[in-house]
Amino acid sequence: MQLRAPAFPLITVDPFFSIWSETDHLTDKETVHWTGFANIVNGIATVDGKPYRFMGYDAAVPAMKQVKRDMNAVTTTYVFEAAGVRLTCLFTSPLLLDDYMLLTRPVSYLEIKRENIDGRCHEVSVTLEASEQLCLDLPGDDEVVTDTLTHRGITSAKMGSKNQVMLDHDGDCHRISWGYLYLSAKAEGAVAKADKRTVNTYDGFADKNVDTDLTFISITAPVGEKALFTLSYDDNYSIQYFHKNLRSWWNKDGERIEDAIADAFADYEASLKKATDFADRLFLDGCRAGGEKYAELLELAYRQTLAAHKLVLDENGEILWISKECYSNGCAATVDVTYPSVPLFLLYNPELVKGMLRPVYRVAESEEWEYDFAPHDAGRYPLLNGQRYGWVDGKLLYQKQMPVEECGNMLIMEATVALATKDVSFAKAHWGILCDWVKYLIENGRDPENQLCTDDFAGHLAHNCNLSLKAIMGLASFGILNGMMGNKDEEEKYLEMARDMAKDWAVRAQNADGSYRLAFDCEGTFSMKYNIVWDKVFGTNIMPRSVLAAELGSYWKHLMPFGMPLDNRATYTKSDWLVWTGTLFDTRAEFEAFVAPMWLAFHTTSGRVPMSDWYWTDTGLHKLYDSRTYSIKHPQPVVKSFRNRTVQGGLFMKLLAEKDILKYQK
Repeated sequence: MQLRAPAFPLITVDPFFSIWSETDHLTDKETVHWTGFANIVNGIATVDGKPYRFMGYDAAVPAMKQVKRDMNAVTTTYVFEAAGVRLTCLFTSPLLLDDYMLLTRPVSYLEIKRENIDGRCHEVSVTLEASEQLCLDLPGDDEVVTDTLTHRGITSAKMGSKNQVMLDHDGDCHRISWGYLYLSAKAEGAVAKADKRTVNTYDGFADKNVDTDLTFISITAPVGEKALFTLSYDDNYSIQYFHKNLRSWWNKDGERIEDAIADAFADYEASLKKATDFADRLFLDGCRAGGEKYAELLELAYRQTLAAHKLVLDENGEILWISKECYSNGCAATVDVTYPSVPLFLLYNPELVKGMLRPVYRVAESEEWEYDFAPHDAGRYPLLNGQRYGWVDGKLLYQKQMPVEECGNMLIMEATVALATKDVSFAKAHWGILCDWVKYLIENGRDPENQLCTDDFAGHLAHNCNLSLKAIMGLASFGILNGMMGNKDEEEKYLEMARDMAKDWAVRAQNADGSYRLAFDCEGTFSMKYNIVWDKVFGTNIMPRSVLAAELGSYWKHLMPFGMPLDNRATYTKSDWLVWTGTLFDTRAEFEAFVAPMWLAFHTTSGRVPMSDWYWTDTGLHKLYDSRTYSIKHPQPVVKSFRNRTVQGGLFMKLLAEKDILKYQK
């Protein structure tokens, strides 16, 4: 990979078990959780009795020389040298969307390959150690307990909070405080242990390094030609779903973590090959669709997107694929976060899109939901007990809702699921409420009132042209669903309704220069018209091609060093919408030219966080904001940024369009 990632994924399992390196060299700084809070995992190689570190920061231990770094969709690779020895370290999370065990089993691999590069023999062992930060929201929140065990030939060190309170908090800038962390190795002479020490480590709330007493667990194993370690986390219960605690898919039948770890060791070679073969195909498909830089962006987005979800089964045994709205507000199953992410899942497993929509239907079809439009979310991760966004003084404020946005999102996503699976039964099961939502769009979508859309960080906007495009595609999607159900008259009715609204849109949204506005009443403004991309993906020809050609031609004059701004109000942009907009161009060369500045932004930014979708096109820096999201224990506002968000699944839109799997035939 030529792209220098803003942050490198090491352990990517779910929103809580997520470890990253924010530096180019793995020994320059401690490892962190995606929130930026320290989650220390250290790696130390002992060569002929002398220790060298290859992961983490400790000035008392000399660092090995890092000579190579590489990454694909499932593995991050580092190569180190010291004292005549070369170590190749492969961090692999074999997340495969068509294999639910690999997708959900909370085990991530570190394989270490050893070579002698000086022609001499050396005695080498490796120690992997992890701090209590991985199993507490914040250090000191609770005592931790440790243990060592051997099971099926696997030696493990174990650590977790003393008071195991399941699912005891929700929120955004939080880490887990229940369950147990395991470090494991399968090797003759492997040793597991625990110790406590004072470490100078980063405190995210204090925004400085402080001396902190931390408990560590470690596993040490000799390294011949190679050694295999795993890092695992058994959260016991993963999601609370309408007041019922649910386990993850991997242990839905009560499988023990010790067996899951042993199984992971047993099938490592097969899992690595399967995952690597997939990663190779993804890269080649990305190159064919949009060029090498586009393919690298897909590699960077893949693990991040998947590992910000959790897969569980509801009481009916149906899949729930729960996203966390990372570093935005922590909401779970957010409709306008699901919407941009679906291209990835439509490509590789559309059943997971159903799993994202089920919690929304559960809210919308409950007695508590009194509105004629779709909800925004189903809770705040990991507690899904009803919508959390927009509550003020015990009331769900209308001003905080996104009615046209979420109704359009749900209808469009239903059409994509039906087309991808060639089955409309999922929509049929919720037909009554879909009818309510399309009615809302008919009444309110032509010229939306002053309300929020998914770009809510930009504030309310009346007469939003892009929001109207979403309503148009929502109507077209309802027409598609009717057609697939055999309701031909209704199919043509809604498709024609969408065409009529599109013709009217083109008249009212046009600027004097032939381009199209941000809002119907704002002459001379501009915005990326990303919502109309579904017209191309479906092949429905709702919007006249001449309109799109004029709009796309106007975009080049707005392009800045790191991409096109979202609209004329600021120089920031959104990476997902950049790719959706680029997909509208007719040629691959135009797409590549449009997306290349975004690749450059991630490649050069000094903002070292997991891939942010909201950044400045003039500097390439991710957008920072004061979230005013308070911690119960630490009541300081946290300056945050969109990072590690599932919307990066939207980068797969170009590939989805090229695959032609959603073309609609009347």
